[in-house]
Amino acid sequence: MSKMSSNHPQKLPAAFAPNRVSRPGWLEIIVGLVVFAIVGFGVGSQLRRLGLDPVVYGLVFTSLSGIAGIAGFAAAALLRIRSLSAFGVRRVSRRWLLIAIGVGLVAFVLKGLAVLGWIQITGNTNNVQGVYAEGGSGGVLSLVLATLFLGIVTPLGEDLFFRGVVANALLRYGSFIGVVGSTVIFALCHGINIVFPAAVVAGLATAEVFRRSGSVWTAVIVHVVFNLPTIPVMVAADMG
Repeated sequence: MSKMSSNHPQKLPAAFAPNRVSRPGWLEIIVGLVVFAIVGFGVGSQLRRLGLDPVVYGLVFTSLSGIAGIAGFAAAALLRIRSLSAFGVRRVSRRWLLIAIGVGLVAFVLKGLAVLGWIQITGNTNNVQGVYAEGGSGGVLSLVLATLFLGIVTPLGEDLFFRGVVANALLRYGSFIGVVGSTVIFALCHGINIVFPAAVVAGLATAEVFRRSGSVWTAVIVHVVFNLPTIPVMVAADMG
């Protein structure tokens, strides 16, 4: 009979080893999307029934995308990994932050061209985001709040989820699937309307910057630059 040393524990076969997940996968995508839809679309549909003041309704609605994104990200992060760095929440250099600002400016210009192209092709000029302008049209305070919600909270929530979870998970299949696949999901969540081409531009820019930098904060910066002028421009256009 051979002796077995008690000082060295046996190594378990791979099939019996604990399942260590180092990055999000399809489970995180699906659960996150369900939570995102419940908070974003479910709550949004109920708001219409409350008969809120148009400015109040616009402000609440403007904050929903960011809140839904944060909720989707939280659900995915708490599911099984519970490590923020696994979702790209990690420090990034100043150089990357400057690059992100530059990419955001370029994407902002491309957004305008993409929307013009969409209008030329489809003839659809219906602005489905007019509710955002209503939220910012109640004076200086409402303008500031609506701008913060769409320009800061929305990029934070959407990029934590769509880049930190969705793009991150799909990048295991390669850069093309990760960047383009997450962009398609992101754009479809905005609907097939005049916002769709803008969402495609934002999705491609943020996902690619996230892929190259490895940090979700670069995507957030790109998105902030991309979104920040939206409310002031829409409110000014309505005033004109």
